[in-house]
Amino acid sequence: MNARFSFPGRAKMVKVVLLAGLVAGGYFVGYATAAQPHMMNALNALQTARGELVMAESNKGGHRVIAIQRIDEAINQVRLGIAAGGG
Repeated sequence: MNARFSFPGRAKMVKVVLLAGLVAGGYFVGYATAAQPHMMNALNALQTARGELVMAESNKGGHRVIAIQRIDEAINQVRLGIAAGGG
């Protein structure tokens, strides 16, 4: 008889432990890629800046409008980056 499997149910227990390890590992890898605090902070800052520009007077020679457009582009890029990072 093989000494490794002399304990009844040991093979099943090993499979359960390995499966639990794979599930836990997948969870933590997914969390690590989804948790992107710097990207989320950047997104929040851009949204705040956009709100301030929208509330500013429009007498800026067209520069306020261009700034809003570029912030919209930056917001889109940050969102795409978050999505690419698993978020």
